[in-house]
Amino acid sequence: MKSLRVLTGITTTGTPHLGNYVGAIRPAVTASLNAGTESFYFLADYHALIKCDEPARIQRSTLEIAASWLAAGLDPARVFFYRQSDIPEIPELTWLLACVTGKGLLNRAHAYKASVDKNTAAGNEPDADVTAGLFMYPVLMAADILMFKSHRIPVGRDQIQHIEMARDMAQSFNHLYGEHFVLPEAAIEASVATLPGLDGRKMSKSYDNAIPLFAPREQLRKLIAGIVTDSRAPGEPKDVEGSALFQIYQAFASTEETDALRQAYADGIGWGDAKKALFERIDHEIAPMRERYETLMADPAGMETILLAGAAKARELATPFMAELRAAVGLRGLGTQRASAGAGAVSATPSPAGMGALPTFKQYREKDDQFYFKLVDAKGQLLLQSTGFASPRDAGQAIARLQGEAAAALADLAGQVVPAPQVSPATIDDALKALQRAAAG
Repeated sequence: MKSLRVLTGITTTGTPHLGNYVGAIRPAVTASLNAGTESFYFLADYHALIKCDEPARIQRSTLEIAASWLAAGLDPARVFFYRQSDIPEIPELTWLLACVTGKGLLNRAHAYKASVDKNTAAGNEPDADVTAGLFMYPVLMAADILMFKSHRIPVGRDQIQHIEMARDMAQSFNHLYGEHFVLPEAAIEASVATLPGLDGRKMSKSYDNAIPLFAPREQLRKLIAGIVTDSRAPGEPKDVEGSALFQIYQAFASTEETDALRQAYADGIGWGDAKKALFERIDHEIAPMRERYETLMADPAGMETILLAGAAKARELATPFMAELRAAVGLRGLGTQRASAGAGAVSATPSPAGMGALPTFKQYREKDDQFYFKLVDAKGQLLLQSTGFASPRDAGQAIARLQGEAAAALADLAGQVVPAPQVSPATIDDALKALQRAAAG
């Protein structure tokens, strides 16, 4: 893999609102256009089952959310856009990861601990009403991430723990079965845009203060007219600080437009005029997308076709990788031979007929937060050791070069990889060429 892989999950509960658009959809669509990046966007309908037991709501929400992202400009031909439940390899990987994940790790998950704390405070049994789905949520999330060897996962700070848990699971699996998984990193935006709702609190469906992203034009006008403001009359200067109306406007307007409204506040603009300005600014951006959204919503069969095509595209990666993982853990034909040199030293590449067990690259992270790898032979003897890399992607790219270019890459990476003591260059060259031959067939 030479490109950066970024993966985003979208839970299929509820109807997208302006806060979702500003905080997630719009920046993600913009990021999907970055050159050198493979973007994965999936509708997390398995995850939705943990929170919602209303089938019609999940189905409707899946349609609304998929249509919203496409209407906002996401190009399914440019990215991987799929429904989680259309990738059967994901629940299969969930089980493989569950078998290398300690229960103690899952006990520390924030959502599970919050449920236990709530029950304890209420005098109930700690696990009252806690489903196995809630408890296993971090494993399913790890499978979503690790299946596609994702490098970066854009998340809020409350989700960092899940990325760290995915890393732990990947490291446990790699230690037992060889280097298969890329270790993902959380990508935290320095300032994630959040919008206030109708009552000034954070816009949220749970507060019933949200403005639907693609509300009909007149409904949008009516909702904006209901935004809570203070009692200052026209002509009285007004504060922009703490003004929900101003904050929403700022999220959609240019710097010049925002400065103009700030001056209008100081000059005593009436709240009715300010709300009219907000409505016109939002509708200017949303109206073209609303038309596309309504077209998509009117054609559920067409949306289904788009999602199934996205799943087929994603499975071109998932199916062979799952076959590799099944073979690694021993779920393979009984006539297939695969040599093992003990825990952590299983070859990550099947040995062609007539070849012995292959050398193995092992990637890991040290306490200095640098990423390292080493090359060991089939007996576990160290052949090559890397220096530290800033990210797992950089280390993985170096490994890919060594596997693909052998001695040529070794020369280019001089200073970043160091032969083990008493190991000759010829031995290392032979090991790298063996990996080349195995990859070629």
